[in-house]
Amino acid sequence: MNQDALLTLGKHLQTLRQARGFSLSQLAGAAGIAKSNLCRLEQGNGNPTLDTIWRLAAQLKVPFGTLVAPIQVPLDDNDVQVQLIDQGQDAPSVDAYWMHCAPHTARHAEAHPPGTRETLTLVSGHLEAGPKADTVLLSPGETITFPADRPHLYRTQAESATLLVTIIYGHEDATP
Repeated sequence: MNQDALLTLGKHLQTLRQARGFSLSQLAGAAGIAKSNLCRLEQGNGNPTLDTIWRLAAQLKVPFGTLVAPIQVPLDDNDVQVQLIDQGQDAPSVDAYWMHCAPHTARHAEAHPPGTRETLTLVSGHLEAGPKADTVLLSPGETITFPADRPHLYRTQAESATLLVTIIYGHEDATP
């Protein structure tokens, strides 16, 4: 993530934290990160992982897309890039993302709130995806929809994969 994106994320994170009445210590503790790391992140420093951003969004009780909405560049975490395409304003909440996974990537995603569903459409490459106990191998043009309220997986083999991800939250006030 470039410096402008980090500054934007930091300011937005601070605004959301303060609007919800969390101190730095409270949010950092709830998200399982050091207070100093959260402080640096709010100042536009550091290099947060997707998991860290996800945990912060969950503790703030906002969809991941709400936290990253102001950022106009892909979020890059090791071998995975994610960018919010659009976020619906109606109920249920719907987020749409572009995602790219490098070859030999295994991305383990935490469970979303109850009732949340994901739809993946593979654009290129091959991808194994779905709930950890029930994954499916996708080829370009194929789509899978699965309950995302349990841990799930995205795994590439020898080639990269590009996909579109739609998350439909099960409740109007659902969190990531």
